[in-house]
Amino acid sequence: MAHSNSARKRIRQNAKRRARNRWRLRSMRAAIKKFQDALTQGSATDAADAFRECSAVIDRTAQKGVIHKNQAARRKSRLCDRLKAKQTAGA
Repeated sequence: MAHSNSARKRIRQNAKRRARNRWRLRSMRAAIKKFQDALTQGSATDAADAFRECSAVIDRTAQKGVIHKNQAARRKSRLCDRLKAKQTAGA
């Protein structure tokens, strides 16, 4: 257990930041699932709209430092590949 006031404050800050980061990760994963649902069940335009929202959430998550910028780029690239496959299959 922390004894100094600065250590106690650091524990409080870490808990608050951890909760915020977990919320950001959950919202990112929810956006990805929403995109995947639109990809499998919706039309190509619905999937494109969901991809735009999803990529914005992924970028914001990387900007806040929850995930690395390269991981964000990789995730967006893979999702974009799936979207392109859906669009070419539908055309």
